[in-house]
Amino acid sequence: MDEAYNPDIVSVVDEDGTEHIFEELDRIETDDARYVALLPVYDEAEEILDDDGELIILRVIEEDGETYLEPIEDDDEFNRIGAAFEERLADMFDITEE
Repeated sequence: MDEAYNPDIVSVVDEDGTEHIFEELDRIETDDARYVALLPVYDEAEEILDDDGELIILRVIEEDGETYLEPIEDDDEFNRIGAAFEERLADMFDITEE
């Protein structure tokens, strides 16, 4: 059976009303919060080449029936969740450090 790759695409509108498109790579839920790991999706090849490939990690907030994504302000929380995503994604995509 042919299993096609179908990425989970997320559209995010920032405070200025600008829409940004991301691929959701993974999500983590802890006792305290939910988080997503995203990569930007680009239309132009030049944008892809200029991207630094850095993972975007955001907290998921539910408010009045709406879902919002917000940056993680606490450095300890960000480092802990970032490390968890790195470990999970390394396993999922068979990434090894050189």
